[in-house]
Amino acid sequence: MASFFFKPARPKTPLELVKATRYALFAFESKVPEDSKVLEEAEKNLAAIKQALVGDVETDPNPEQIAQIVLEVCKDDFLEVLVQKLPMLSWDARKDSAQIWSVLLRQKIGSSECCLEYLENHLHLLDLLVICYQSKDAALNAGSMLRECARYPTLVKYLLESSSFDLFFDYVELPNFDIASDSFSTLKELLTRHEAVVSEYLSAHYVKFFGLYERLLYSKNYVTRRLSLKCLFVSE
Repeated sequence: MASFFFKPARPKTPLELVKATRYALFAFESKVPEDSKVLEEAEKNLAAIKQALVGDVETDPNPEQIAQIVLEVCKDDFLEVLVQKLPMLSWDARKDSAQIWSVLLRQKIGSSECCLEYLENHLHLLDLLVICYQSKDAALNAGSMLRECARYPTLVKYLLESSSFDLFFDYVELPNFDIASDSFSTLKELLTRHEAVVSEYLSAHYVKFFGLYERLLYSKNYVTRRLSLKCLFVSE
């Protein structure tokens, strides 16, 4: 394994970057000293993938390389491993991961939205992101990734109907203000972004939803009450 990770070599191709990152993330199990080199390699590769996707002050992203990354990501379980290991990554690597997620979801290869289609076939990854709100380290990054998902009606439909959706009504009352506020922002996006999807959901789950929402309207937390009322008016 050591020779795979650490031998000096030419810069990795996009295909090699995705494979090496996925392999390193999969091999990384916990924040213990023996895993530190594996984590370092994974985070270095994530930074390289982000640079390939968005460029930097000196170089613009290469459309051909972006297409290669997108196709390789969608052939692999890269996104699943990325979400699973998100809470274990460093601050910079979590930030890179959220940016990678956002860029990948918006990419098209021809007329195909490959990463969106991948998520539509692996919807449990959205549940894993919702659960990441329980990690004080990964919560805000997971929130950013979920709000990116909220751009797409198929993903919103799944999230609204998933049992994990109920967790937002707990998250918005967490004592950690940043996490509570971020989770409310995500909840608001899910409830206001796609009117037809939300209307269908409310028609089928009216009693359950307003039972949950009523908790927020009568919360002991003034900010929660105020934001809940504001969200209702926005939804009208």
